[in-house]
Amino acid sequence: MKPTITITYCPKCGWLLRSSYLASELLTTFADELNGVLLKPAEKAGEFRISIDNEPLVDRKTDGGFPEITALKRLVRDRVAPRKSLGHADRGNRETDAEKK
Repeated sequence: MKPTITITYCPKCGWLLRSSYLASELLTTFADELNGVLLKPAEKAGEFRISIDNEPLVDRKTDGGFPEITALKRLVRDRVAPRKSLGHADRGNRETDAEKK
């Protein structure tokens, strides 16, 4: 069964647009690998979390901010399709790895 991503966002903070953008990017990139993306209004103010089948992936408070889309795609890819190429998003990651050597 394909996984479902849940984006829990604070509607009072105005984060629906950000959540919609992230959802559309994930659905475009992982069209064949995902069951869908659920946008879920948070009950607590300031909450922004992303999970895959209820397993935490990103938490704004714990991680110190919102995820960049390329980093988020890598996190999702590593969980749902480890062999999938992300094109330019992977190139940036390889350059970073090369710089470390």
